[in-house]
Amino acid sequence: MADQANTTKMASDRVVAIDIGGSGIKGAPVDIASGELAADLLWLQTPPPATPQAVAEVVGEVLQQIGVAGPVSLTLPAVVRAGIVETASHIDHAWIGVEGRGSFSRATGRAVAVMNDADAAGIAEVRLEAGRGTAGRIAVITLGTGIGSALFADGTLVQNSELGYLPLHHADAEDWAAESVREHDELSWKKYAHRLQALLELVQRVLRPDLIIIGGGVSAPKE
Repeated sequence: MADQANTTKMASDRVVAIDIGGSGIKGAPVDIASGELAADLLWLQTPPPATPQAVAEVVGEVLQQIGVAGPVSLTLPAVVRAGIVETASHIDHAWIGVEGRGSFSRATGRAVAVMNDADAAGIAEVRLEAGRGTAGRIAVITLGTGIGSALFADGTLVQNSELGYLPLHHADAEDWAAESVREHDELSWKKYAHRLQALLELVQRVLRPDLIIIGGGVSAPKE
């Protein structure tokens, strides 16, 4: 009985986190208290086109391979307001208007929470990592297929900020300074740093944050 109680407690302390990106769908069980992965990260390719049905099928496959029961925390590269997907950055436009939580709950048979991917990353940074204990304004910038952002004022999230759409160099900022652009244009890190500096200076002029945190695919270790 004691072993069963311990197993139940361990399950209740974990959630399966799934991130839907423009190129990949990643998932792993996560310890809620520490924010640490409880198993290796699983990565499957985002289906082309990334329609709600096609993505739901891959999410189901991710959950099956992970093999951990329990609720799911799912993030999208989109504005999510009151559970409704309002934009579609790097996923199919068929997502717009979809009620994300209910849609994925029906597809997976589990309790599902859905939110903007950069907002979720920002919450983790502010509560557990680089922004922990920092007062004032914090801007978390994620650089990957596009540019995501999360804004905080004294620890409170300002949802769906979408700084990747700030005008920069005669286009949206993410069209010029995303990690995917660096790879596509085969920019050296020095040249890319100049682009990133221009973005950060723009964010500083507009928002005057006390701390800027950089994350996303660009922060992953490079060979």
